[in-house]
Amino acid sequence: MRSLWPLALLLGGCTQGPDPVPGRIASNNPCIDAILARTARPDQIGAVSLWSQEEESASAPVGWARQFPAIGAGAEELIRARPRLALTGNYAGEGLTTALGRAGIAHIAMGVPATIAENKDQIGRVARAIGRGDQGDLLLREIDQATAQRPANGKSAIIWQSSGFVAGRGTIQDELLARAGFANASSLYQLGQWQMLPLETVMRRPPDVIFTPVSAGAEDARGLALRLSALKRLGRAVKIVPFPETLLLCGGPKLIEASRIIRSAA
Repeated sequence: MRSLWPLALLLGGCTQGPDPVPGRIASNNPCIDAILARTARPDQIGAVSLWSQEEESASAPVGWARQFPAIGAGAEELIRARPRLALTGNYAGEGLTTALGRAGIAHIAMGVPATIAENKDQIGRVARAIGRGDQGDLLLREIDQATAQRPANGKSAIIWQSSGFVAGRGTIQDELLARAGFANASSLYQLGQWQMLPLETVMRRPPDVIFTPVSAGAEDARGLALRLSALKRLGRAVKIVPFPETLLLCGGPKLIEASRIIRSAA
C-alpha cells in the first residue's frame, strides 16, 4: 500500500516506556506489526514500532501494540533491543541492515509491496520466520476470500486521499477496485500511480463512487471539509463512501477491511 510514514520513521525519536524484552522478535515497522498481530504469540514479541501505538499511524490494533515496549526506526534501538530476530522495512536503506549484520542480529528487511501477490508473499515470509506458518496461511485464506475477483459492475470509482492524491494504476488500491468489479476512474483523468486530483475535475466529470476520508488532521481538514461540501451538490448521482486514511498505510490484514468497504459500494 502507499507508505505515508517513512519520513517520519527516519526522523523518529528515541524509545519511550519499558525496555524491549531481549531474545524475542523486535519490529520497527508498522506494516510488519500488523502481520505479527495476526500471526505471532504475545510471548514471542519483545518490541513493536513506536508508530503502531499511535492511532493515526497504526495498522495493527493499537490496543494490541500497547501491550509491548516500543522502538523507533534507528538501528541503534533495534540493536539495544537484543532480539533473536529483527523485522524492519527497507526505507532506511542498506545502512540499517548492515549495522544489524555487524551486530550479529538475525534480521529480515521488507519493502512496501506493489501488488496483492507481493503482500501475500510478505505475510507468508513473516509467518514462517517466526514459526507460525499455519497462522499465516489462515490470514492468507481470509485475504483470498475477501479479494476474490468479481465480475465488472459497470461503475467507476476513485480512492481519494484527504490531501487530494488518488490511487492510480499500479497501486494495490487499483487492484482492489478491479477485483471488486469497479473501473478506476483515475485513468479517465489521466492520472499516474499517486497524483493530485483537482476538485474541479471531479465536479465536471464525477465517477459513480468516491471512497474518501470524512475527517483529517489539521493540515488537510479544511480542504477535505470544502471537498465534501462541494460533493454534496452532486446529489445521488455520486455515492460517497467513508474510507479511513489508515487503510492506505499498509496491506496485510488491512486488505480485508479495505476490500470489505469497497465491495459494500458495488
